[in-house]
Amino acid sequence: MAGFAQSVSAFSAATKARMQAAVRKIALSAFAEVILMSPVDTGRFRGNWQVAIGNVPTGTLEIDDKEGTATVSRAQAEAMQLTPGESIFLINNLPYARALEYGHSDQAPRGMVRITVQRWQTIADEVARQLREGL
Repeated sequence: MAGFAQSVSAFSAATKARMQAAVRKIALSAFAEVILMSPVDTGRFRGNWQVAIGNVPTGTLEIDDKEGTATVSRAQAEAMQLTPGESIFLINNLPYARALEYGHSDQAPRGMVRITVQRWQTIADEVARQLREGL
């Protein structure tokens, strides 16, 4: 019986680890998509995407990130702390964020967040495929 209990325990631990990896990768993939789809002028809007677990970030950042790499890196660092069952938030508190989401920019006339939300299942399916293939 001890062998069976150990097998169940090992299976449970492996499943939890895979679930944690999936949750983190899905969050990061979605957040990176939003960040990199964000319109760029000075880079301030792209640099103001904030990620937090358990609470909604407030305030704005004095960061210009035209490429988006620093912002994606910050999102990745936060997403790597995420565990299944926790809430994670991506928010841009700049006063013009809503206008950009609703088509004020020719660079992203259909927004960023709404498009990514529509792609959520596709993102989750792609992450699941990557995890199955060991990528």
